[in-house]
Amino acid sequence: MIQLWRSVIVSLAFVLILRVINAAEPQTPIAKAEQTYRTNRVRFQNDHANVQAAWQFARACFDLAEFAANDEQREGIAKQGIDAARRSLAHRPESVETHSYLALTLGQLARTKRLGALKIVHEMEREFKTAIQLDEQFDHAAPRRSLGLLYRDAPGWPTSIGSRSKARRELERAVELSPNYPENRLCLAESYAEWGEKRALQAEVQALAELLPKARKSLSGEDWAEDWRDWDTRWEKLRQSAEKSSKRVP
Repeated sequence: MIQLWRSVIVSLAFVLILRVINAAEPQTPIAKAEQTYRTNRVRFQNDHANVQAAWQFARACFDLAEFAANDEQREGIAKQGIDAARRSLAHRPESVETHSYLALTLGQLARTKRLGALKIVHEMEREFKTAIQLDEQFDHAAPRRSLGLLYRDAPGWPTSIGSRSKARRELERAVELSPNYPENRLCLAESYAEWGEKRALQAEVQALAELLPKARKSLSGEDWAEDWRDWDTRWEKLRQSAEKSSKRVP
C-alpha cells in the first residue's frame, strides 16, 4: 500500500508539472492525456465498483504513461492503471475492456524493468488471450493486434515468448477481423517490412493505398487527429520502403 501511494504521489507530481508546461497549449497531446487522466482518476476514486470507470482509468494511465519523462514516472502511472484494472476484474472477470487495458498498462510497466520484464510479458500474453476469448473483435480487433505485436517485439525462445509465426498469425487475423482499420494494416505491413517479406509488403501497401482515403472520411474529426498524424508518418515510411524493395524484387 505504501508503494502504491508513493506511485500516486510521483504521478500527481508529474501531472502538475505537465499542467504548468502545457498551460499555454491546452490542446496538445500531453495536455489531453493529462486532462483525461485527472478526470478518470476522480471518477474511479468515487466509484471503485464501476467497471467502466476502472477500465477507462486504466486506459488513461496507459496513454499518459506514453509521455512520462523517466521510468519512475512511467512506473507510477502504470501501477495505478494496473491496480484499478485488477480491482475491477475481481468483481467483473468477464470485462474484455478491462483485460485489454490491464495488458496494455502492464506493457508500460514492463518498459521500466529489465530482470522482471519476462514475468510481466507472460501476464500480458494471458490477459490478451483472455480478451480474445471474450471478444476478439473488441476495438477493431485490438487484442489480436496487440498480442501479435507482443510476439513480434519480444525476444524469442528461450529468453521470452517472441515468435514470428505467432506474430504473423495474430496480425493477419486482426486484419481479417477489421480490414478497414488503418492500424491493423499498418502493423502488418510494418512487420512484413521488418521480416524482409517484400511481396507481402507490396500487397499490403497496395491495400493501404486503397484504404486510407476511404478511412480518412469515416474516421474524421478531432478525436482521430492524433491517430492520423501517426498513421500518415508511418504510411510515408512504408510507402518509401515498398518503393525501394520493389526495385529489387525479381
